[in-house]
Amino acid sequence: QVQLVESGGGLVQAGGSLRLSCAASGRAVDNYAMGWFRQAPGKEREFVAHINWSGSRAYYADSMEGRFTISRDNAKNTVYLQLNSLKPEDTAVYYCAAARGLYGAGPAADSATYDYWGQGTQVTISP
Repeated sequence: QVQLVESGGGLVQAGGSLRLSCAASGRAVDNYAMGWFRQAPGKEREFVAHINWSGSRAYYADSMEGRFTISRDNAKNTVYLQLNSLKPEDTAVYYCAAARGLYGAGPAADSATYDYWGQGTQVTISP
């Protein structure tokens, strides 16, 4: 079993930045791909970013590429999501997830690919 705990959310003004962290426990996730998703009130969960087990390949949702950066530190069993140039429409609960294996861009963006999920961290962007 893998337990995932997100942190780093909060309230920031539009144009600001946040760095989200996802700490894994239970077992090492250095052979797991990791993803970030988000869910805004009244909307479906949507893909944000994905990183492969080594950190050598990442995929992003089109609307977020260039503003968000996913990274990982396998020695710390932690994945990060740097959020820059935040907009009010980025307000959502952000979730991290883990999936064992290698994935192309399509499966990486599919929430059904992932085996383990965290509880989420709230990100609120004020105008």
